[in-house]
Amino acid sequence: MRLALLTALALCFLAANSLLTRAGVVDGTDPMAFAAIRVAAGAAVLALLSTGRGVTLAGARRWGAAVALVVYLLGFSLAYRTLDAGFGALILFATVQMGLFALSLLRGERSGPVRIAGMALSLGGLVWLLLPGGGVRADPLDAALMIVAGLGWAAYSFAGKFEPRPLAGSAGNFLVATVLFVLLAPLWWGVPVTLFGAGMAVLSGAIASGIGYALLFRVLPRMGVATAGVAQLAVPVIATVAGALLLSEIPDTRALAAGALVLAGIALATLRLPSRSRDGARRAAP
Repeated sequence: MRLALLTALALCFLAANSLLTRAGVVDGTDPMAFAAIRVAAGAAVLALLSTGRGVTLAGARRWGAAVALVVYLLGFSLAYRTLDAGFGALILFATVQMGLFALSLLRGERSGPVRIAGMALSLGGLVWLLLPGGGVRADPLDAALMIVAGLGWAAYSFAGKFEPRPLAGSAGNFLVATVLFVLLAPLWWGVPVTLFGAGMAVLSGAIASGIGYALLFRVLPRMGVATAGVAQLAVPVIATVAGALLLSEIPDTRALAAGALVLAGIALATLRLPSRSRDGARRAAP
């Protein structure tokens, strides 16, 4: 029961990133400033959680992971200028899974026909979701930016597979990413930032990201592979339901059907792939 409650809490935190970012950006806060505040707040909390255990900053891998994190944060925040919270979460989640699948193929890992069929079904659902028409509110540029964000998170998650100390490494990644945002300050310094938007960014970084990721790292290793993979399917579902209730973003029938195909395909691939046990223990959904 305790594991189930902790897992549910972690998934709610992860889904909250979409809601908080969407709410903050719609309120008038510049997306790049939102991302900068979010990563700084996340770095502060993760560094605090790592007190006594150390923070891993050295190594070329740290900079690579930090760059991937920055790509994710920028694409994620910019995409939510127009994307609904649940719609964006679904694009992100599907892209992350497909990106990790592509990376596994590039590394020469074997994939059975069931996994390939599942990913093909998910890709078909995503293409249908992004086709023009229907009641889906999506700017093509922002949809593309969310795909870029998903690829950034896939690269970040893949790097985490080789991280010997996940919490210390995550704190290091966020700290280095914060430095990169400081270097990018000429692009976002002086842009509009509302008090509400800044508050949403702090909550997203400190709670939904910092505590949410730390909590997920704690519960995923204690779950079975299938359970861990399917549990993360709840993130876009939670974001969609919460977006409808809190932001009045109601998906139409086509969006729901296409989303169901995406999630069904990923579930099919995840349930039939026992070799992903180590991946599941290291991977965090955004």
